[in-house]
Amino acid sequence: MDDAYSVQTTAADNSDQDGLETLMALKDADTFLVADHWGDVKSGADGLFDRDTRLLSHFVLTVGRARPSRLSSGVTEDNVFFTCHSTNRPLPPMGGRSAPAGVLHLERRRFLWDKRLFERVRMVNHGVEDILLPLSFEFGADFADIFQVRGTPRLRRGEVHAPIMDGRRVTFGYTGLDGVTRTSCLAFSEPPARLSANRAEFMFSLPKGRRLDLYIECGIDVCDAPDQERWRWNSIQARLAMRRRMRRGAGVAAPRDPRINDWLTQSRTDVALLTTDLPTGPYPYAGVPWFSTPFGRDGIITAWQMLWVDPSLARGVLTYLAARQATEVDAFKDSAPGKIMHETRGGEMSALGEVPFSLYYGGVDTTCLFIALAGAYARRTGDMETIRALWPNLIAAAGWMSDYGDSNGDGLIDYARAAETGLSNQGWKDSEDSIFDSDGRFPKGPVALLEVQGYAFAAWMALAEMGVQMGDERASQWRAQAETVRSLVEDRFWMEDQQFYAVALDGDGKQMQAVGSNAGHLLFSGLPSPERARLVTRRMLTAEFRSGWGLRTLAKGQARFNPMSYHNGSVWPHDTAMAAAGMARYGERRAVAMLLGEIYGAAAHFQLRLPELFCGFIRETGEPPIAYPVACLPQAWAAGSVFLMLQAALGLSIDAPEQLVEIADPTLPPGVDRLSVTRLRVGDGVIDLHFQRLDGQVVVMPRERSGIVNLRVTG
Repeated sequence: MDDAYSVQTTAADNSDQDGLETLMALKDADTFLVADHWGDVKSGADGLFDRDTRLLSHFVLTVGRARPSRLSSGVTEDNVFFTCHSTNRPLPPMGGRSAPAGVLHLERRRFLWDKRLFERVRMVNHGVEDILLPLSFEFGADFADIFQVRGTPRLRRGEVHAPIMDGRRVTFGYTGLDGVTRTSCLAFSEPPARLSANRAEFMFSLPKGRRLDLYIECGIDVCDAPDQERWRWNSIQARLAMRRRMRRGAGVAAPRDPRINDWLTQSRTDVALLTTDLPTGPYPYAGVPWFSTPFGRDGIITAWQMLWVDPSLARGVLTYLAARQATEVDAFKDSAPGKIMHETRGGEMSALGEVPFSLYYGGVDTTCLFIALAGAYARRTGDMETIRALWPNLIAAAGWMSDYGDSNGDGLIDYARAAETGLSNQGWKDSEDSIFDSDGRFPKGPVALLEVQGYAFAAWMALAEMGVQMGDERASQWRAQAETVRSLVEDRFWMEDQQFYAVALDGDGKQMQAVGSNAGHLLFSGLPSPERARLVTRRMLTAEFRSGWGLRTLAKGQARFNPMSYHNGSVWPHDTAMAAAGMARYGERRAVAMLLGEIYGAAAHFQLRLPELFCGFIRETGEPPIAYPVACLPQAWAAGSVFLMLQAALGLSIDAPEQLVEIADPTLPPGVDRLSVTRLRVGDGVIDLHFQRLDGQVVVMPRERSGIVNLRVTG
């Protein structure tokens, strides 16, 4: 997130809110809603959005012109429904009658489906007398682009049309500078007593002991009057769609550890919530609210985290990205032939070129990760039909790595943004101040990032492995290229005095000697020698990196270290997970289980939903982790982190062509004694596995098995 496009707004603009972690989010496909605990849309990040445009920017319920007293609220376990329970404050006298506080139960229940918000307001009179109930809604639609909401300024914008009132409907309109007219419609099942451009007032007579329901819809199209049947039918469709996404792939459960099991369930449902079924297959969108769109890097890493559980995500991500592979050089888009997309956007500012993200390629790592994921998918599934379909794209991506990706011909992948409108840093740490030397100096370009060379190594190795299966005679050349990258990294990035790898090389080939978590990603790729991997692991497990809630992105004491920063000392769950998986690759499993326990400790304080990142302050007894105020929540690769770390702790790998599941020296996080993996598909076979701690050791027992699945346990 470069500073030019960083998130400047915060949910703390709302007096009742403290940050994005206090907001309630729902999502369906390209539509998402962010509201507060009352269900109100007030300011900051709040709103109903579709394809990066805010369709509803204000929506507040009052009873007797006062906000009701909230009793409880939350999102259902399957992420489909938001519900708020509240009660009335004393109602003003009307017709000689008034009602004391606490006699009216209000339930707001809502969901999203098919580009539309559906809401039911249920009112029940628990008093001893009939009451007159004055209920009202304030509303508005600003049609702000998501980048405006994030704080990117605009010198001018299009025309907001006067709302059109029609009995029980209000239609909002906006014609953008791109010439596109965008509309949204807010409709009520009952005609308001008074309806204006920004307010609907109702006066209900509610007998004692009786119930009354009001149905509301808001979406991009004008609709018929909402009613109970529409609400019920569409709620069923929304829930069934979520269940289908949840049931993909294997199940992972900790049946004897309810809190851990709840975390696994929450993480799985968050991945399902963020996954959109596109024509090319399922794709996990990056996160709500700022990144609810396909991102290349985020989609690849989330799919990789989930690969052992649900390989359909990887297939969907690879197919989608292949269809959008660059074919031309375009400085504004930062594209070049063979390069894989960084992100895509659908809003007005992107369409006009005010921001470059309509289809943007300014990520130096995504192309390498694309090839590496394809190789991992091939090993996991044996699906060579998909690999054959993707082969021209994989060869084109390799061509970008050899040509445009290595601008100075030194054998390393580097970057320098092609236009001033693009991202200045183009690895996963893409904020403006995230790459620097030990003295805090920023590098001159082109910059070669440490972890990107690891991704490149993994890509060449994957291409070689797939090439053998494809009968491509270039396979040996690709393997040799991988070894060349390995040699270059070991020679040029290693800091002997620090016993660690430099974070990057600048345009002169000078080491940027900051000590960061990037080295954990290098372990994930399998590039370092075993001895250097042990040295890196040892240092990353010290208090320099470990906060007690996971690993910091930058070692404590480094120049620009700031535990409250976006990338320079915060904790990102996916970053910790990739480092942990890298450590496990070199045989370190107990530390992985320990880190998994730390991340779980953080999740427990965030209602079992890990945010995109949180602050990197040291863990203090009895105190929770400190939230980063504008972190996405939910966020895909944060939710997927637990599955990658579990795989690493269990030492579980799958080789579908060999019909083999291998378990190497398994361990479980502290406090977890049993773990079950069910419906694990390997080729045409399926197996259930049960892990249990016995006498200080973790043993694995196969349960149900169909077809041919071989199990090998070592260590």
